[in-house]
Amino acid sequence: MPFASSGTMRRYRVSYSWQILKKELKRKQGRITFDTMDFVAEEGHLPPRAIQIMQKLPSWRTEPEILALCNLLQVLNSYRNYSEPLQLLLARVMRFERFGRRRVMVKKGQRGNSFYFIYMGTVAVTEDEDGSSAFLDPHPTLLHKGDCFGELGLMSPSVRRATVVCMEETEFLVVDREDFFANKLDQEFQKDAQHRFEFFRKMDLFESWSDEKLWKLVTLGKVEKFSYGQLVLKDFIESPSIMFVCKGSCEVLRLIDLGTSPFYYKWIWQHLELIDDTSLKTHLNEPSPVERFKEFQIKSYPVQDFSTLKLKHLQKAWEQQGSSFSRRIKTSGNTLPKTLGPKIKSRHPHSLECPMINTEYGELPEEAAVGAYIKIHTVEEGETVGLHQILLPENQRDMRPLVLVSLGAEVIRIRREKFWELIDSEVKEKLYRFQIKYPSDEDMCQKFLQENSWNIFRKDLMRLLLKPRQRPSFIPIRPKKKGIYNPKSLVLDLCSLDKETKPCYPIFMAPQKYLPPLRIVQAITAPRYKIQELLPQYKNAGVLV
Repeated sequence: MPFASSGTMRRYRVSYSWQILKKELKRKQGRITFDTMDFVAEEGHLPPRAIQIMQKLPSWRTEPEILALCNLLQVLNSYRNYSEPLQLLLARVMRFERFGRRRVMVKKGQRGNSFYFIYMGTVAVTEDEDGSSAFLDPHPTLLHKGDCFGELGLMSPSVRRATVVCMEETEFLVVDREDFFANKLDQEFQKDAQHRFEFFRKMDLFESWSDEKLWKLVTLGKVEKFSYGQLVLKDFIESPSIMFVCKGSCEVLRLIDLGTSPFYYKWIWQHLELIDDTSLKTHLNEPSPVERFKEFQIKSYPVQDFSTLKLKHLQKAWEQQGSSFSRRIKTSGNTLPKTLGPKIKSRHPHSLECPMINTEYGELPEEAAVGAYIKIHTVEEGETVGLHQILLPENQRDMRPLVLVSLGAEVIRIRREKFWELIDSEVKEKLYRFQIKYPSDEDMCQKFLQENSWNIFRKDLMRLLLKPRQRPSFIPIRPKKKGIYNPKSLVLDLCSLDKETKPCYPIFMAPQKYLPPLRIVQAITAPRYKIQELLPQYKNAGVLV
């Protein structure tokens, strides 16, 4: 085979170099984009493009590749909890590994050389060396996607305290010791630990602790970030951990079955008595002033009852016409009409034709047997969750399930038994004074109904004060979007209990084992008199202002 001449090789090199230069100039002049198709993968698996980036050495990875990995890894809770500089450093040094079932990742008693993020699969934490007990234990300690383990083994010279074994095929993102220190990740980890130390140092609970003891508490805790409205704990009463709110705040909610409250039962039937055979009035179809005045007279004064006189007049008229009116009609009296006594109601109650259920206090419409989440406490920055009754005997503890929801918060989670090993007598004395007594379910039910009534009154008042439109505004017809749920399904409408055609709203099941299946609501629309009917003298909206 003849060899190419030196001139031909030279022209080939120049042509090849020029093509590379053109591509480089085009890349620099063009806008950096993120092609989502590069990161498409099978369900649950790490995308192939991300694996290709992680197979490169840390020094070979470009800034766009690191940013793309950082965005992709936001689905991992443990990765998202780190600060932004640390996230970028981790994306630079991570490598990808996939292991099968029964593979031991961390062995008890050995020194740690790596720490791991779980991208797919499940691992178990055991006390034995080979991890075999995880497959025999009916309730092993498991870690799932988004969890990480082994980071303390890189920061300290101590040996592993437990064994971690794969329960199924699992994908890991691994950070090795050499890359960890070569890229100065230890300094960023130290900064995060210093922030936790300063937070604990400001708390009155640990005012008497030495720095050495406080650093032990810092090493036991992990920072977790939660967005607004995100569920933190389904039930922190049974949680094995305690939480310190270091940023933001959280709400403590209680899920209550309203049907078990006598106050709710009485409140429901008081409002159902206002239902009559005619449809309820709306603000777009108001009665005439004459009708409203007559209705006001009937409601506001002890009107005389002339029913007996009317019956006698009819009886005499039919006797004169020769009709056979012989059936005796029982009335409330056959002498003088009543001038004293209860006011005549303008709406007469009637029997509801809807499915009923039996409760402890009587029958209740089936649709009215609902539950509601009620806010009972707000945990602010610097406060704790799970310590309010830690020193009480078990027979005196309030074991009602309580839900913790974030309002945009960062918390430090510590295992309860580890924290108990560190506290001394002085901290116990402070915890004795740190007792919070939550209200009873009946009190919370009354508060919920009072707030619900106030919200209804407020809407009616705003409708009265604002100038009503002569005709409803034109709303263009738009195709309905398919959503997870309809917001109207969170409102119980007592006015439509006995209607044949009802909206098909989904039922939200109560996620508590102590409660029956419930429809969860956040408001109740009840039949009621309007403000114009109760206060007809204020026909001019400006009088109320």
